[in-house]
Amino acid sequence: MSDDGGHSTADSGFEGTVTWRELYRETVARLGGNARHARWICEDVSGNDGQDWHLGLGEPATERAVATLDAMVARVIDGEPLQYVLGHWGFRRLDLLVDRRVLIPRPETELLVEMAIELLADLPRPWQIADLGTGSGAIALALADELPLGSATVWATDVSADALDVARANLAGLGRRATSVRLDLGSWWTALPAGEAGSFDMVLSNPPYIADDDPRVEPIVRAWEPGEALFASSDGLAALAEIVGGAPTWLRPGGWLLCEIGSGQGSAATDLAIAAGLIGARIHQDLAGHDRILSARRPGG
Repeated sequence: MSDDGGHSTADSGFEGTVTWRELYRETVARLGGNARHARWICEDVSGNDGQDWHLGLGEPATERAVATLDAMVARVIDGEPLQYVLGHWGFRRLDLLVDRRVLIPRPETELLVEMAIELLADLPRPWQIADLGTGSGAIALALADELPLGSATVWATDVSADALDVARANLAGLGRRATSVRLDLGSWWTALPAGEAGSFDMVLSNPPYIADDDPRVEPIVRAWEPGEALFASSDGLAALAEIVGGAPTWLRPGGWLLCEIGSGQGSAATDLAIAAGLIGARIHQDLAGHDRILSARRPGG
């Protein structure tokens, strides 16, 4: 590790003598006492996690592992998000590839998937589902992973070809269930085949919903995550308005629209749903009590 509290990889005498327990303690110190981040990095490099992590603390680290650990810690210290440094992050039951091409999956979006699964249970199978603005594929792949095998077709779309490349890589790890997911390039509704209009049981989206100049955005988020997936005009509602406005055309009668929204957008999102002719518009809170999900239905069915 480097001179600022760690071992230099040039010091070949450390190979076979430096244990993971020592490296973990030094990593905690270098990260300002952040033991959780230190453990995640050390687990990733050592290949030991869970019970194996504790069992492997006394094992010696190779010179290559020391060099890799040092480079990853340096990236975190330089301000890069831990998730991008690790190159993967958990979302519900999945471990997803993530990098600067896509947003980092967040717990609030897991609630969107949970709600979708509950609502789909009351609809007849097979289900036709769309995830607009899929990014890493988190929503679409989680649904394909958790819904009964063969029960749904999930369309996952994005305007970013780079994001779809990430989603495609994540899809490859889904095994047999990958056959239920279709990836398409395009902006919101235009990515879907015209012949599928009026056929969707559910459409989900975690669109960009942050105002361009919102001062609450953390600097690390603004600096590292893709702006086109975060920001939507001066009020943050441009993408949401386009999605909600097109929903009646693409949903089947009785079909559901679920959208993640900003914490202060509940009233505006409800107004958009009513103006579009959707019914039963409701705002659901996240675990912190903030407005987070809009749900509404196309009339009929």
